[in-house]
Amino acid sequence: MATLKIKSRALVRASGGPRYAVALAVDALGTGLLRPFLLLYGVTVLRLSAPVTGTAMTVAVVAGLVCMPAVGRWLDRGARSTVVAASMLVRVVGVVVLLATPAGHVWLFAAAALFLGIGNQAWPAAHAALVATVSHGRERDAALAAGRALRNAGLGAGALIATACLAGGTTALQALAAVTGLACLAAAALAWSVRLHARPAAAPAEDEAEAEAEAEAGGPAPRMRALLAANVVYAFCLNVPEIALPLILVTQLHASPVWSAAIFVANTVLVVTLQVPVTVLMSRFSRRAVLAVAGLVLTTSYLGFLAATSVGHGWGAPAVAAVSVICTLGEIIYAGSATALVTALARAHVLGRALARFELSTGVGLAVSPAVITTLAPHGSAALWGSLAAATLLSSFAVAH
Repeated sequence: MATLKIKSRALVRASGGPRYAVALAVDALGTGLLRPFLLLYGVTVLRLSAPVTGTAMTVAVVAGLVCMPAVGRWLDRGARSTVVAASMLVRVVGVVVLLATPAGHVWLFAAAALFLGIGNQAWPAAHAALVATVSHGRERDAALAAGRALRNAGLGAGALIATACLAGGTTALQALAAVTGLACLAAAALAWSVRLHARPAAAPAEDEAEAEAEAEAGGPAPRMRALLAANVVYAFCLNVPEIALPLILVTQLHASPVWSAAIFVANTVLVVTLQVPVTVLMSRFSRRAVLAVAGLVLTTSYLGFLAATSVGHGWGAPAVAAVSVICTLGEIIYAGSATALVTALARAHVLGRALARFELSTGVGLAVSPAVITTLAPHGSAALWGSLAAATLLSSFAVAH
């Protein structure tokens, strides 16, 4: 298959159009102002203890996953831009509850985190369904990759702005939360104005999605249970730069926190700049093969981290930073192929439910990975990175077959 070449204007059109692109940018920028600092908000503004705040956030995120089946059914009835807008409006409700929460009220904070979590969980499936409605084939893959790059850029920019404002203390955090709510509200209005609705497929056996799935897999579309199970493990890579590496660098290598910040910034920059080019470059191969390759790259990076943490004489932190580039590349390949594979395998009349189940598996992986990482890390690098490497390698084989 020839590598896809796509122009910027065509990419914007395939991603939902200019108005929708602006909605994504505004939403990501606003979300970046608060999302990385929600724990800090609970501790400093609401005077909650860090363990209580973290537990409330975790429980809220896990509870938010319950909404995914309903989101999938809503999408399968043909809703597209409405679901995207609704996911943004739910976050507005979360911000309002957060701003109205008095100091010391953990249950109201948990409710705010729940609404924010529901919006964050529902958005990826709704966005993917919208893109799959306006674009097809490899153009759709590039559009999904462009959406991820745009969102990462917005989140990163928002986080940088928020970091610069943190010197203002609790007042600044409350102001950032308010701006987040306004941004999500504006983005919801823009997304809703696109007014895109899909006609549910009446004859799924004849639809284009199944035909593409047969071309992709060499036969009828298989069940996605193995893919969903593997995705839980794959999703761990998304938390490696934010949780695993800072933990290892600070507690085991006794490195400056600057290294963790530098790795996180580098990860964001690489995703923003390489997500679309790498996805387009890999379009010459089948999506399933590319996803399996992503697992191999991630496995290699985990083994690289194992080797890097054994390097002495002050070279451990630079070695970890170097290996993190390989991990980010694996993340980019994974993100560019996983959702695209689901949209290719799923029949049109159950596309929403398939995407919802996929995002549910991603959410489970993201929810359990902090606990798994922090449990394994005290037992040494071999326990952490060896376990992640073995599990990811098995997941890669499961995807390939």
